[in-house]
Amino acid sequence: MRIAVVGGGYVGLVTGACFAELGHIVDIVEIDAGKAAAINAGRAPIHERGLDALLAKHAGVRLRAGTDYGPVALSDLAFICVGTPPAADGSADLSMVAAASRSIGEALREGKSAHTVVVKSTVPPGTTENLVAPTVGNHSHRADTGFAMNPEFLREGRAVEDFLHPDRIVIGSRDGRSGDTVAAAYTGVSAPVVRCGLTAAEMIKYASNALLATKISFANEVGNVCKRLGIDVYEVMRGVGMDHRVSAHFLSAGAGFGGSCFPKDVAALVRLAEGLGEEPALLRSVLDVNDRQPLRMVRMLEERLGNLSGKRIAVLGLAFKDNTDDIREARAVPVIAGLLQRGAAVAAYDPLAAASMRRVFPGIDYAASAADALRGADACLVMTEWPEFSTLNGEFDLMNSRIVIEGRRILSCDGKEGICW
Repeated sequence: MRIAVVGGGYVGLVTGACFAELGHIVDIVEIDAGKAAAINAGRAPIHERGLDALLAKHAGVRLRAGTDYGPVALSDLAFICVGTPPAADGSADLSMVAAASRSIGEALREGKSAHTVVVKSTVPPGTTENLVAPTVGNHSHRADTGFAMNPEFLREGRAVEDFLHPDRIVIGSRDGRSGDTVAAAYTGVSAPVVRCGLTAAEMIKYASNALLATKISFANEVGNVCKRLGIDVYEVMRGVGMDHRVSAHFLSAGAGFGGSCFPKDVAALVRLAEGLGEEPALLRSVLDVNDRQPLRMVRMLEERLGNLSGKRIAVLGLAFKDNTDDIREARAVPVIAGLLQRGAAVAAYDPLAAASMRRVFPGIDYAASAADALRGADACLVMTEWPEFSTLNGEFDLMNSRIVIEGRRILSCDGKEGICW
């Protein structure tokens, strides 16, 4: 099968590389010529475990990238994998989806055979039906194009594994032929397939992320209470998570959630509900808890250290999670901002994300190692669950005073305190 992937970002590149691994011929349409060149050279422009190996194997063979939409006309399927960043009001900005739909429609004027356009970008329910389909149709002047929605459920740092070994494959479609064509693209992947309508598939993605985010904020609220009671929230959640109706996943209390999906998707769902005349009180609370949670660490620091002005604070971990260099909505961002507002001197360390964070906070000290960040520090805040932090021990002796507050449950040494345990 020949597949076009519009967008060579995180989702598009992983999608294209994995479809090539499944034996398809893949063309990635990427407007950034430099990024397209890197893909063709077999180099991943993002950090993602296993992706470099796939590109080295398939680039120039089954996988190619370019800046024009010509390959769309030759493909059986065109996947829209462009970004949907949050607009100023929290709703999803669909301008890139609209632009991709227009360009796909124009390219399909030259196509001869039946074609299916598949939305993989995370979009508000109704987008494929009410925006993508009419836009493609208006610019292609064709009535034989099929449409499908195939949401992604990729965890950053584990995206290749998640694509090739998913919990489920969700395919929403207008008609059976379109859905069958998308399902055929996944031949070789063993997973339950959920078939539904276009709008239902879009809502499955939003509802999944909103529920996972809700579990995190729930664990954090309970954890804040546990902190005051002097009990360990991890003991509590271990008991709660053993209930098969609940499961232990996403009950790890800490500094909150970040990344490219949960914050923007929950916010977009809130705006969608409000636009429909609903009052999404629970979802609003999920976001409110998440906004407040990291700043609790700064307040805890003030309680233990006093005035932070002039104090050197080590911040370990800048990415929103381990195994990625992505700092989008990372909990370290509001924490560093809060420290700087209070006059603290920040020494930060992250195995991968320092270059990304430097664009946000160019004036802080970026250490080459955790030990360098801790040397001479008056306190330490741990913001990301990097496995290497679990082996830190004697490095904390380099600090002026051993005040260590964890936003993640990763340290194995003595003498530290958790944000809500």
